[in-house]
Amino acid sequence: MAGPAGTGKSRAVLEKLHYMALLNPGMSGLIVRKTAVSLTASAVATYERDVASQALMDGTVKFFGGSTREPAQYRYSNGSVLALGGMDNPLKIMSTERDVVFAQEATELTIDDWEMITTRLRNGRVSFQQIIADCNPQQPQHWLKLRCDAGKTRMITSRHEDNPRYFRDDGTPTEEGVSYIAKLDALTGVRYLRLRKGIWAAAEGVIYEDFDPAVHLVDALPIPEQWRRIWAVDFGYVHPFVWQDWAIGPDGEMILVREIYRTQTLVEDHARAIRAVCGLGPIDPLTGRPHPYTGPSVTGWDAKRPSIILCDHDAEDRATLERHLGWPTRPASKNVKDGIQATAARFRLDGRGRPRVFMFRDAVVGGRDPELVDAKRPASTPEEIPTYVWNDKGKDEPRKEMDDGSDTMRYAVMEVDVQPRPRVRFL
Repeated sequence: MAGPAGTGKSRAVLEKLHYMALLNPGMSGLIVRKTAVSLTASAVATYERDVASQALMDGTVKFFGGSTREPAQYRYSNGSVLALGGMDNPLKIMSTERDVVFAQEATELTIDDWEMITTRLRNGRVSFQQIIADCNPQQPQHWLKLRCDAGKTRMITSRHEDNPRYFRDDGTPTEEGVSYIAKLDALTGVRYLRLRKGIWAAAEGVIYEDFDPAVHLVDALPIPEQWRRIWAVDFGYVHPFVWQDWAIGPDGEMILVREIYRTQTLVEDHARAIRAVCGLGPIDPLTGRPHPYTGPSVTGWDAKRPSIILCDHDAEDRATLERHLGWPTRPASKNVKDGIQATAARFRLDGRGRPRVFMFRDAVVGGRDPELVDAKRPASTPEEIPTYVWNDKGKDEPRKEMDDGSDTMRYAVMEVDVQPRPRVRFL
């Protein structure tokens, strides 16, 4: 089920799974996403609030938090189960045969993920075995779109008019629908085509043409403490403030380990959050709670100490960051043309079929900025890259819109790949 943002795709699929579980005792279902943590704020919230709230209250459905042997799941009184999990830990969720699987935001998955899921569809407690997916459109060459074009998967297109939350039966928008559609109408470029119109569109003039989430986004893994670390910062308040923690491997590969990508927050608060992420404080000032970071273990400040902190050139913000962070910074290189060329080269695959830049899939710490999410704008660097395009004057300068994470990434790449050129004047 593919279509623009807000058409009710996930709700429709979850309603189907719920009724299947009620009508087929002993059914085994699975709700899966690329990472398990991303289910909590999406499918789980919709299921508990809109789909199964009555069943949860009267005891027809009970939540089980999981164990070393079983994934978290909703258990029905008739023996049916809806398990929850992510493809970042497939062993636990793939150890059981299923009747139906819901792959939410399926464009995040790889073709290998998809095919692995289909091998588990053989429980036989329902008259059919099925994998159901939902997604917003992506690039027209995406493997899922091509699979549908080839007739291997059926695509059902959803529209905003299908969602009674936003449109009445006579086709007129509700009050909430007027507000929501206005936000989507304010989008530009490829995001407007995909999230408002539901078109599988490629960004025109995209700068990093070789960026592929299936290749460049990887699950978190422990980073050896001897690897060099570089921090890069792009200041912002109305526009996002971006802090990136890059790990540089022995072969020169770069991995974005963590980042803050947030608006409406003061520089000193960001500095405190960075210290908290690096093990210097137990409280995340962005949320007022212990920091939810679940990646590699933090073993102390020295283990994560950067060799350099590169910053945008704003002198006042730099001074504030240094004062609250406790470390000196250095102005980043502003050579945009060379920086883009160097970064683009890292996205290309080498002779081994590997790129030289990677990003942890859940690198954002402190949670995705709700203001950006609500405005349907990028809330992380990987989300921003497909919208990072050349301006209308040609391939000389990038468009100064939704470029904060890309600028920050360029600072780090320039530090690693581009040596400063001496200025020589001949007389």
